[in-house]
Amino acid sequence: MTKTLGVPRPDQASYMLRAASEDAGRAYKQRLLDLLDLRPGHTVLDVGCGPGTDLPALAERVGPTGRVIGVDQDLAMLATARERTAAVSTVEIREADAHALPVVPGTVDRAKIDRVLMHVRSPADVLAQLRTATRPGALVGLAEPDWDTLAVDSEDLETSRAFTRYTTEKVVRHATIGRSLARLATQAGFRIEATLATTPVFTDFDHADHTLGLGRNMQQAITEGHIDRDRGEAWFTDLARAPFYASFTLVTVICSHP
Repeated sequence: MTKTLGVPRPDQASYMLRAASEDAGRAYKQRLLDLLDLRPGHTVLDVGCGPGTDLPALAERVGPTGRVIGVDQDLAMLATARERTAAVSTVEIREADAHALPVVPGTVDRAKIDRVLMHVRSPADVLAQLRTATRPGALVGLAEPDWDTLAVDSEDLETSRAFTRYTTEKVVRHATIGRSLARLATQAGFRIEATLATTPVFTDFDHADHTLGLGRNMQQAITEGHIDRDRGEAWFTDLARAPFYASFTLVTVICSHP
């Protein structure tokens, strides 16, 4: 069956929940939570909590004496998060921009921000907000992709490279934020405790198309004149026919408030 370009982006909440449920998503999230060393009684802040993917797991780790605060500015995401955590009394959902966190300064024991800094206006300002929100000794977990490392196998290597270049220059606001996390966190006043890199690998075309936006972003690149139509359409069609491979690097940084 011939695949077509330009399939609309899936519902954002469904997209995020599906990505988190897949093997690569579960693995790095589990590792991030383990490294945060969550303990009973902690106050945990999840910045850009989206549809509440991680809120139940955070609440379970901090127990009935802890508190989990999920922050997002997307009303649809917040509605889903509230539905998912309605039975968890220790979870609070707050509407706010990541650049103005709605928490009392110095009251957070643990915080995480997962695949959010690549979208915000100013990653440095958000990290400064996290530094203010956390208390001395707090741990903060940061996880972001480095889209410059996106590799899609194709006989037409030039178009694969053009697709990655378009993704980094036009699609994602801060496409190389992953590699910059440790530097930016240090500049915000945190101490780096660990820096890790994982490589999510995609061997199923449909899965990759959904998660990486191969078709919809190629259509956008063609429409904007960055990639020739015939070449872009042939590249996409060939990806669906052949054994498929794509990957990128996901960087996780654990830092502490001195």
